[in-house]
Amino acid sequence: MKHAIRVQDLSKQFRLGSRGGDSYRTLRESLMNALRSPFRRPVAGPNDDRTHFWALKNVGFEVNPGEVVGIVGRNGAGKSTLLKILSRVTEPTTGRVELRGRVGSLLEVGTGFHLELTGRENIFLNGSILGMSRREIVRRFDEIVAFAELEKFLDTPVKRYSSGMYVRLAFSIAAHLEPEILIVDEVLAVGDASFQRKCIGKTQEVARGGRTILLVSHQMDVVRRLATKALLLKQGQLICSGDPVEVLNRYLAEGAGRILPGIAVDAHRLPRGGNLEAIFAEVTCTSDDTPSGLLHSGGSLRVETVAEARRPVRFNSLSVCLLDRNGTRLISADTFAPDREARLLEPGRHQLAVRLPHVPLRPGVYVLGLCLAQRPLVFFDNCEAIGEIEVLPGTGQEDQPRPLLDGPVSCDVEWLE
Repeated sequence: MKHAIRVQDLSKQFRLGSRGGDSYRTLRESLMNALRSPFRRPVAGPNDDRTHFWALKNVGFEVNPGEVVGIVGRNGAGKSTLLKILSRVTEPTTGRVELRGRVGSLLEVGTGFHLELTGRENIFLNGSILGMSRREIVRRFDEIVAFAELEKFLDTPVKRYSSGMYVRLAFSIAAHLEPEILIVDEVLAVGDASFQRKCIGKTQEVARGGRTILLVSHQMDVVRRLATKALLLKQGQLICSGDPVEVLNRYLAEGAGRILPGIAVDAHRLPRGGNLEAIFAEVTCTSDDTPSGLLHSGGSLRVETVAEARRPVRFNSLSVCLLDRNGTRLISADTFAPDREARLLEPGRHQLAVRLPHVPLRPGVYVLGLCLAQRPLVFFDNCEAIGEIEVLPGTGQEDQPRPLLDGPVSCDVEWLE
């Protein structure tokens, strides 16, 4: 079988600390700087290793037609750089990429949209960029509009669209214009819950149609459900590839040490997604049911976190999830409510705490995840591998049943002021 994608010894180098004005000093400026600091160490030159950063280093893999490949790794691992090279947005420093077929990319919300054009015009524009004829675009036009649910706003310039409308239209165009290779970067993590389900369903339909999909996501359950193969990147290098469950287990194991009751976990270096304008710095877990703070089946779970904000941000969602070691989300609890006012985090450190009064899990070891967001679109920090929590047998009660694995079970959650 001929491959759909072949990547050979792919590397990408970026220059650090480059400022346009630094390379164009006058002779007078250079002489004055030398006289002011005659013993100052010379600044690293353009060929100095200290001025460069390898976002990717000797990455190689093959993808067969019809495969759905999930790409996982921490922020800065090189995932988005890899997708940009495959999408021909940027050129590699070294290496070779072979692509068989048209490539449709959805790297960021609204990428490729012309703000002054209407939704209708942007559908035809994106189709033309993909190399499709007008007849092909017309044939799929009604399906695109119906999926995006934007019939009323089709002839409105997209600069007046909300972020949610952008997401719906962008994904609908990318999924319906029939590229042989579809590249998606974190798009399945945005939008409301019903739209996320539609996107996942459409992605599965596209895969069943024999098209190749490359998917970057920090949502482990999405990768597990959709991917037939997974790649783990770390510091620009391919660590492992193969069965999604095995790759996800290794990825989760990198950050998931055991969480001891009442002992704070330093979360700075854990795998995470989001724009990181506010992050989880420390996380502490305990249970109110026992003096030891250990979590028992059917008992309560108290999660306290120190959030660090880099700028003023407003959030309306602090969510807690518990996953099994395969990355399947079993418990999902979210403080979001449509009528609840968003909270403001000023720059600095803030203490946040929530409590799940009832955790219906059998005894065993589970992985704790946290997410801070301004729903439906802005995700500040999404950490799905804070650490492992051990659930002990219930105290004087029968063990609670394990939730069904076809989707997370929602739990009540309480804010703790």
